[in-house]
Amino acid sequence: MEERLFSNQDLKKLIIPLIIEQILSISIGLFDTLMVSSCGEAAVSGVSLVDSISVLLIQILSALSTGGAVVCSQYLGKKMPDRAKVSAGQLMFIMLSTSITVMTAILFCYRFLLRAIFGQIAPDVMASAEIYFIISAVSYPFLGVYNAGAALFRAVGNSKISMYTSLVMNIINIGGNALLIFGLKLGVSGAAIATLTARVISAIVMTLLLCRRDNPLGIDSPRCLIPRKDVIGKILKIGIPSGVENGMFQIGKLLVSSLTATFGTAAIAANAVANSVAGFANIPGIAIGLAMVTVIGRCIGAGEKQQAKFYSKKLMRLTYAGMIFSNTLLLVSVRLLIRCFSLSVEAYHMTVQILSTFAVCAAAIWPLSFALPNILRAAGDARYTMSVSVLSMWIFRVASSYFFAGTLGLGVLGVWIGMYVDWVFRSVLFIIRYRHGRWLEQQVV
Repeated sequence: MEERLFSNQDLKKLIIPLIIEQILSISIGLFDTLMVSSCGEAAVSGVSLVDSISVLLIQILSALSTGGAVVCSQYLGKKMPDRAKVSAGQLMFIMLSTSITVMTAILFCYRFLLRAIFGQIAPDVMASAEIYFIISAVSYPFLGVYNAGAALFRAVGNSKISMYTSLVMNIINIGGNALLIFGLKLGVSGAAIATLTARVISAIVMTLLLCRRDNPLGIDSPRCLIPRKDVIGKILKIGIPSGVENGMFQIGKLLVSSLTATFGTAAIAANAVANSVAGFANIPGIAIGLAMVTVIGRCIGAGEKQQAKFYSKKLMRLTYAGMIFSNTLLLVSVRLLIRCFSLSVEAYHMTVQILSTFAVCAAAIWPLSFALPNILRAAGDARYTMSVSVLSMWIFRVASSYFFAGTLGLGVLGVWIGMYVDWVFRSVLFIIRYRHGRWLEQQVV
């Protein structure tokens, strides 16, 4: 009997901290929404509009970090620690240069972006959005450093580091919100400053931990950041398709967000709260999806294709178990949860309706639509996942949202139904690719 690369204990040590980290990470957005909601629907609507853009940028950074994690994991699987360490430094260079470029672009044209994407919205909502966008943009380079560090520690199977760093980030963010929003009455700007402070400190902590000499993927010298075309090419082979995929996915969401904005402030607020709460229900799937990158990448790097298939099936079963549990919990507690937010009666009923449909669809379809492609990416099959996601986004997500929300007059609920249609199409194509086994023939390193 062949020796397994990961024992059940190894998987537990990897996955449980990732679940906790995701809870802490999503809590930041939830507490921002919850605390800002005390400033009125215009404030929470402005924050939600900016968050829909920020998520686009964060997803692109996450995709690049995934590319680095795949390359490092496969080098570690091949027993090539020196190449893995070089790849770690190149990932940090990519993340820093990309995030600084994005920050600079936003600071110069934030007003144009907001008006181009969301058009004519209420002046008080736009004022809140502009303030939040400027301060959030400054935090992107620090978030890029944190994401790179978290990906590298996950690649070596140490997800506790990012969990503890996320805990620190959460404490600072919540404490800062309480002080700046409720104490100093800074409203939206207070929420943004608290988030910025949390990201700065988390980036500093992550950098110090990465510089330790006992870290197998440590960045112990500025020379590690000198660009190396061959290594950058390997990272971008995964990172660019994943970035395009995530970017197009979020652009599609932005397009339907602009549609949501036409339904009024209550619809924007309901959509914002529903997105925040739904993020918690997705935590098991997101966490195990991140673990898949490490586990499957290590198996492929070691040439253990049968083990890659074994762990892919095992992790998909765990994903379904976790998603069924979390979404059942959401379904039975949805009305109680929504009462925690300062919503109008109209927005409250919209939110309950959205989250009830989401809980059912997420438990049934989400793992195949979002966890399964992580298996393909970890093996290097990122172009296929990109092609499917981009095609599905434009044909199904955007078109269906406008059809259900506009043509059929279902409003903001129609936007979410369009998303479920997108999930179904993605799932079918990812299942076909997985079963045919083409993903096992890819080569990255």
